[in-house]
Amino acid sequence: MDDQPLLKTPLHALHLSLGARMVPFAGYDMPVQYPLGVMKEHLATRSDCGLFDVSHMGQVTIRPRSGRMEDAALALESLIPVDIVGLKPGRQRYGFFTNDDGGILDDLMVANRGDHYFMVVNAACKEADFCYMAERLSDRCTFEILLDRALVALQGPHAEQVLAEFCPEITSMKFMDVELDDLHDVECIIARSGYSGEDGFEISIPQDKADLVVRRLLDHPDCQPIGLGARDSLRLEAGLCLYGNDIDTTTSPVEAGLEWAIQKVRRKGGARAGGFPGAGRILDELEHGAVRRRVGIRPEGKAPVRSHAPLYADESGQVRIGEVTSGGFGPTVDGPVAMGYVSMAHVKPGTKIFAEVRGKLLPAVVAELPFIVPTYKR
Repeated sequence: MDDQPLLKTPLHALHLSLGARMVPFAGYDMPVQYPLGVMKEHLATRSDCGLFDVSHMGQVTIRPRSGRMEDAALALESLIPVDIVGLKPGRQRYGFFTNDDGGILDDLMVANRGDHYFMVVNAACKEADFCYMAERLSDRCTFEILLDRALVALQGPHAEQVLAEFCPEITSMKFMDVELDDLHDVECIIARSGYSGEDGFEISIPQDKADLVVRRLLDHPDCQPIGLGARDSLRLEAGLCLYGNDIDTTTSPVEAGLEWAIQKVRRKGGARAGGFPGAGRILDELEHGAVRRRVGIRPEGKAPVRSHAPLYADESGQVRIGEVTSGGFGPTVDGPVAMGYVSMAHVKPGTKIFAEVRGKLLPAVVAELPFIVPTYKR
C-alpha cells in the first residue's frame, strides 16, 4: 500500500481551500485538522456543530435476487450476528462481520431502504468486506459499490438546526432513522446517526454535488469543518470503538462490550440463534462471560496514556492484566482518557490499575463508558 498514490475524496479541494493539514489515512489523503486546531474543533462539535468528511468509508447497496427483502436479510445474517430480518424500512442498525474464531472482521452500519439494504463499512476494510460478501452471498444477493457518492457527518447539538435550514423534514427523524431527502435540490441519503456521542446526521451525497452541498452547510455560522484528530478524541470520549485499535480479528464482540448489538433472536433460545461465523464462541461468551473486557480508563494526573501501553494490577508491574487500545486527551472532560482490555477480575469501575508509560507505571482507575453523556435524539 505504501507505494500506491494516495486516493482523494470528492471534497479534497475543499479541504485544501480551508487550510487543512492533510495526512495519509486508510490509503486516502485526509484532513487531520484545520486552522482552528484539534482542541477547538473538538469543543465546537460538543457545543455547536462539526462537519466531517468520511467519504473514504465504503458505501454499498445489497439487493435480493428473489425480490424478497427477507432473503437478503437472512443472507446477511449468515455473516453478521444481529437481527436484520427485524430491521424495519427507514431504520438502520450497528453490526459487525465475525470470523470463524469469533473475532471481528469489521464493524458497520446497515439500513433497510425498502427494496434494498444500504451498508457503510470502514475504509481500511472495505475491499475485503466487499469481496467477503460477494464470495459468500452472490447466489442470493447483488452488490453495488457506490463509488460515485461522498459521505459527510454533521455532528453536535446544533446539527439539527443547521441541516433543517435546508431540509425541514429532518426534524422529525429519530436516532438511527434513515431517509431520502433533498438538500439544495440534491437527493441525499440521510441517517440520524454518527460517531461522536452527539446528535447528528450522516449524509450520502452524489459525488458531483458534494462540494456544493458541503460549502452551503459550512456557510452556517454554527458549523465548523472537523478533521481526523478531533474525530478520534470525540469518539474516544463517547466510548466508541475504532476498528484496528479497539476491535479486530482477535477481539470478540462480548470482550469488546458490544453484546448490546446482538439481539435476543440471534442468541441461544432465539428464533434464529447462531448461524453466523464464530457462533460457538460468541454464544458461549454471551451465556458464561469472556475472560477479558474492554473498559474505560482514567489516568491520574495529566499525562495521556496511548494505545499498546501495558496495564498492571500492581505498581511494581508484576501482574499484567491487559493493554490500552486507544488513549489521549479528552477536551470535554479536561483530562486524559483511554480504553483497553483487562482481565475480568479488574473490570469493576473504581478499580485501581497501573499503566506503563515510557518505563514508568502511572496510576489509573477503571471508569464507566462513555466518558460523556451522549445526546442522541431517541
